[in-house]
Amino acid sequence: MKDDRKEFAEFQIQKSLELGADTDVFESSKKLIIDLNEHAYAYQWSWFGVPIIQLPADIMATQEVIWAFKPDVIIETGVARGGSVLFMATILQAMGNGIVIGVDIDIRAHNRETIEAHPMSGRIRLVEGSSVAEETLDAVRALIPEGARVMAVLDSDHSYTHVLEECRAYGDLVTKDGYLIVADTLVGHLSAEEAPKDRSKHWSRGDEPLSAARDYLAENPAFETDPVINGKLVMSSSPGGYLRRVTD
Repeated sequence: MKDDRKEFAEFQIQKSLELGADTDVFESSKKLIIDLNEHAYAYQWSWFGVPIIQLPADIMATQEVIWAFKPDVIIETGVARGGSVLFMATILQAMGNGIVIGVDIDIRAHNRETIEAHPMSGRIRLVEGSSVAEETLDAVRALIPEGARVMAVLDSDHSYTHVLEECRAYGDLVTKDGYLIVADTLVGHLSAEEAPKDRSKHWSRGDEPLSAARDYLAENPAFETDPVINGKLVMSSSPGGYLRRVTD
């Protein structure tokens, strides 16, 4: 039987690019996500028993880029209940290498307890403080071994100003071929009427992560949007948010 692995990989890429160009499908998926938000859909999922607060497509996409890049260090801003840092630690455990640095301005005691009691906790380092404060960044840098392959996920305060600050700070830590994942870029496609109202803060088009990511790309040619990963992110909260570092 013919070995068709190469052809199948090419087929996957082609279909992802085609899907990324289908604006009708994107609009349909956006409407479905808005409707699903009425049921707190993203809040229904857990990873190894811990709430992850992510859409399934984003979990799969992040797994793909972790496997492809094989990082030594993953930084995530925004720890919340801990499911996401545990998810990435699980992937690193399966690969046999790496740590996750979780950064949050407020790591609540019960969430810290959950993370530290989990079987994957040995691959996690927690840093409490504002993700853009210099003392926090110093603490993060101190945890990164020399020569490490680094990627980052930005999922804390989703305001334009904060995300742009995070892009600048953590983009400098991402190494060549690594990813800077800007979460919740879907908000950049939502009007004030469409944007979720059941959040502690409200964001909509103009003051959100997608605008920050686009402006960061405009000022930093070291990064580009990955068209293959982003192309298939239709049932996603982060379309257009997967940025890859293409130069040192």
